[in-house]
Amino acid sequence: MESQKLRFIVNSAVFTAVTAVLAQIEIPLPLVPISGQTLAVGLAATILGSRQSSAAMIGYALIGAIGLPVFAGFSGGFQVLAGPTGGYIIGFIAAAYITGLILEKTRFTIPAAFIANTAGMGVTLLFGTVWLKLLLDLNLNQALASGVYPFLAVGFIKAFLASWIGITVRRRLIQASLLKNNNSKLLDQPLHLLI
Repeated sequence: MESQKLRFIVNSAVFTAVTAVLAQIEIPLPLVPISGQTLAVGLAATILGSRQSSAAMIGYALIGAIGLPVFAGFSGGFQVLAGPTGGYIIGFIAAAYITGLILEKTRFTIPAAFIANTAGMGVTLLFGTVWLKLLLDLNLNQALASGVYPFLAVGFIKAFLASWIGITVRRRLIQASLLKNNNSKLLDQPLHLLI
């Protein structure tokens, strides 16, 4: 039982760190930059499932809120959560949980992961856009133009990458006994059948 708790903490902490690293890969845009954070959210959810990945994102939001420079552009502090990107960061928690939950309720395969990651992207964009609309007093069209449209094409690419890389890494971690398998029947299948 103690080893399970330790593994949960370690796995979550690793993906908190992965998110902090990928957050520094960014393409600047006027209000909200395109960053690697959402790729990290998808990877965490695809590899770890709902509970551990959402714990990783809670950890990420907390360490950023206390001032560690883990958010995009090596920023940190509560003012980032209260700013234009805050809704997206909080949305990462819900997106990770929902993405992981969809996979736990279906199968950890690349097609299912792509569907789950696309749903997670939608959750992140919903949180972020609602926050932008309220914070900046934008109308719906302005909020969508700033908070959704610029992220759709790259979002689908990141959803695919998170699915493909995530399922591959998850399978390897399970084979190495570093991750508990929720879908034990999948381990008996060759990797090409999981695609």
